[in-house]
Amino acid sequence: MEVANQTSISDFLLLGFSQHPEQQPLLFGLFLAVYLVTVLGNLLIILAISSDTRLHTPMYFFLANLSFTDTCFSCTIIPKVLLNIHTQHYTISHTGCLVQMFFFMELTILDDFLLAVMAYDRYVAICLPLHYTTIMGPQRCLLLVAASWLSSHLLAFSLCLLMSQFSFCASHAIPHFFCDLLPLLKLTCSDTHIFQVTMLTEAVPSGLIPLTCVLMSYAHIILTVLRIPSPGGKHKVFSTCGSHLTVVTLFYGTLFLVYFQPSSSYSADTGMAASVVYTMVTPMLNPFIYSLRNSDMKGALCRFFGRGKYSTQ
Repeated sequence: MEVANQTSISDFLLLGFSQHPEQQPLLFGLFLAVYLVTVLGNLLIILAISSDTRLHTPMYFFLANLSFTDTCFSCTIIPKVLLNIHTQHYTISHTGCLVQMFFFMELTILDDFLLAVMAYDRYVAICLPLHYTTIMGPQRCLLLVAASWLSSHLLAFSLCLLMSQFSFCASHAIPHFFCDLLPLLKLTCSDTHIFQVTMLTEAVPSGLIPLTCVLMSYAHIILTVLRIPSPGGKHKVFSTCGSHLTVVTLFYGTLFLVYFQPSSSYSADTGMAASVVYTMVTPMLNPFIYSLRNSDMKGALCRFFGRGKYSTQ
């Protein structure tokens, strides 16, 4: 059956990788490998942190939450992509599309908040070390994570609720590999003015404020580090913060490329390429970035696998 004939009036058609049938086996193997590495890598981070009392600190508590979010993020997108490629059946129900979009937006916004919280944690640890244990106490850490989960849930739910009211009276073919916001907006024949105003309004708490928090935190950190007289002290601080900055750059760089532009100028090819980076590549790289650049994390992983006592340099 032709791809174009696989959809009904209540279904959407995810055209993402269907236009290159000769590449399907390669894409399936590649995405399966990415999925397994992402899930196993992030679960290892969570297990290593939970099993090592030396890592029961705010920084690693937030990192464990980020790893859990990345695991859920991958499970929201990649299994459906693998199923579509394997069965050559690219449909997704209207309800299934909205559910996928909700979890995608919720977890993306949650990533935003967690990265901002982690930047604030590093700011307090480096710029206000004498007050760190007071400011970043267990209750405050739990409150920051709980507020991040609740806020991301409410922000994503409001957009999905508005999207569920739209009519799709033209093509139901989505030029993407998952139900993303901008490709769906291009298919609706309803008035999207309220939705776009809501989306721009929500961009402030979900994107602008967390990014500002990250930038201001690291601006203060850099100024503080430059005043440290010993090169060893500077190296230790930069090695601790470098992994987080790498993740922030990857995440926000691709998000800006896709979402911080008018919906009328959205390019399906550019959007899909950037989406592969922040939905598949970034969650896969996060465990490697945090473990390879962090001696405490490497030590915890070695102890978790029973490789003996790890000696830090």
